[in-house]
Amino acid sequence: MKKILLVIFSAVLFTVSFGSNKIYVGTNAEFPPFEYLEKGETVGFDMDLVNEIGKIIGKEIVIKDMGFDGLIPALQTKKIDLIIAGMTATEDRKKAVNFSEPYYSANQVIVLNKTNKDIKDFQDLKDKKIGVMLGFTGDFVVTDMGYPSEKFNAAFAGIMALQSNKIDAVVLDSETANNYIKKNNNLKLAEGKGEAENYAIAIRKTDEDLLNEVNSAIKTLHENGKFDELLMKHFK
Repeated sequence: MKKILLVIFSAVLFTVSFGSNKIYVGTNAEFPPFEYLEKGETVGFDMDLVNEIGKIIGKEIVIKDMGFDGLIPALQTKKIDLIIAGMTATEDRKKAVNFSEPYYSANQVIVLNKTNKDIKDFQDLKDKKIGVMLGFTGDFVVTDMGYPSEKFNAAFAGIMALQSNKIDAVVLDSETANNYIKKNNNLKLAEGKGEAENYAIAIRKTDEDLLNEVNSAIKTLHENGKFDELLMKHFK
């Protein structure tokens, strides 16, 4: 009897799991204004966007905050169903996951103390102490240029190191950098910018139906004006 009950219970669990109406979304809440913590809740442009997508496709969105470099492994091992984290759709990442249509375009920029007069462009970073966010595009850009860097798990940690003169510059995505500039009048941006890059939502290669649903939802949000509302809310 116990064995029979166990089999029935297991079958029920499987049915509930298989028929789940939830989508588990991985993010890294260290990237304002896209995702960040506010009173213990993960908020930001990406969070609003993915929740609107959930409404359109009829799924409850469950956010899971984790380290940025652990997001793709978590997706591949089915701990989450998709990633939205200001993630650039690079060619290397495309080998591991599928990406939705791009939903935002950004540049890499250099954040400096206002007193800095030496750094104007990326070439000026040579022999400087550079801070980057581990696993983010700025990390790869600086590495590709052959410059050593100090890697931080959160943007605010790099900014604090910059303000205390432990490093000379921080390379960040443009909107996140602008967010810190607005809140800290002792900071500025260097004149030079990196090439534009596209943010997209990462989905397992086997989940083509979910990819199609997400792309369709993004298109709908552009058409019904909701996407522009979210841009105005977070970036204006």
